Amino acid sequence: MDTAGHSEATAHRGLELTPFRGLRYDPDRVGSLAAVTSPPYDVVVRPDGLLHLESADPYNIVRLILPQAATPTARDEQAARTLRRWLAEGILTPDPEPGLYVYEQRADDGLLQRGVIGALRLPEPGDRSVLPHEDVMHHVVAERAALMRATSANFEPLLLTYRGDSAPNPTSTTVERAAERPPLLATTTEDGYRHRLWSITGPEEIARVRSDLSRHQALIADGHHRWATYHDLRAEHPSPSPWDYGLVLLVDTARYPLRVRAIHRLLHDLPVGDALTALKGHFHVRRVDAPLDEALATLAEAAEGGNAFLLAGDGAFHLVDRPDPELLSRTVPTDRPEAWRTLDATVLHSTLLAHLWHVPEDSAAHISYIHDTAATVEKAERDGGTAVLLHPVREEVVRDLARQGVTMPRKSTSFGPKPASGLVLRTLDL
Repeated sequence: MDTAGHSEATAHRGLELTPFRGLRYDPDRVGSLAAVTSPPYDVVVRPDGLLHLESADPYNIVRLILPQAATPTARDEQAARTLRRWLAEGILTPDPEPGLYVYEQRADDGLLQRGVIGALRLPEPGDRSVLPHEDVMHHVVAERAALMRATSANFEPLLLTYRGDSAPNPTSTTVERAAERPPLLATTTEDGYRHRLWSITGPEEIARVRSDLSRHQALIADGHHRWATYHDLRAEHPSPSPWDYGLVLLVDTARYPLRVRAIHRLLHDLPVGDALTALKGHFHVRRVDAPLDEALATLAEAAEGGNAFLLAGDGAFHLVDRPDPELLSRTVPTDRPEAWRTLDATVLHSTLLAHLWHVPEDSAAHISYIHDTAATVEKAERDGGTAVLLHPVREEVVRDLARQGVTMPRKSTSFGPKPASGLVLRTLDL
């Protein structure tokens, strides 16, 4: 992501990626590497997904990233005890020397993604070498900070993207060469993704990668809450310290484009009938009697012409589009660029949630953010709530707004594939 031609506000000092001693599962001590991994903490669909992962293996990483206890303090203390026990028992063992890690994901549909995992120095205020693109929920940041504070560990790498040179560059060359060697680990998770991990420990290789990355600017693709957590925790510790760094996966999307999906909303206390009634006279609404895939295709077609949403929860789908322009002018803030004002997520939060449905977006008791489309619909139908399905935002829109310093509404996008949790951890005590 070059900054030539942009204002001084987008100036940056580049990415400083540092080797670390990765903490990894001993494959001889667990049932299988696949059984101890998990999606990122915010993708695990509670409670079903959490219970499934906990039962998959007694050492599944969810016992660290989503500990279960009666109070938040008890949960964090439990995670810290679990980590100490697993270290003492050799379930998790540190690699013998610091390194960067090349991480690969493959899928049967032809997807191939490779990137570099390392400890990234957190930019100073005013340094825009890492660009966020979404707002965060402060209670989630506080929750993640308490967990990291109690465990002194980064359990999951953030997903960052950058645009490398089109021609082979030092980082891409190092990544491709690493992928030709036998991996440290290889496993296939139950979603069908195949994962491989290599370490880069040679001083010359590390130096080439670090020098190359120092020329680039990154976009946070996934992990805004953990990024905010990193910064909060750094502020609590005098520098220099291990808290000056955070665990990240950097992917060059010039070579390995990510996929962008929507994150859907589940409104717990709003039945579909009430939601539709509140839209009368403000949006065009029509029933879509079709399977989920066809309904999503209808949503995609409608989204080409403007804001569109798909409501579910009563056994059918309802296309909501063509909002009243006068309503939007009254409810959508005008202090942001046009590209932000016309986002589906902006209209959803500013107009539908705040103005028509009166649903507080910060309350987990009223709204959940779910990545899996079918799971969102199923939960709405089971619980009597309303599923609000969104169409994905184009990646170029996300990047353009981030470069302007404009953040999108929280949980607007889901970049992927996301790194599996549990393949390599970072403990600050090392």
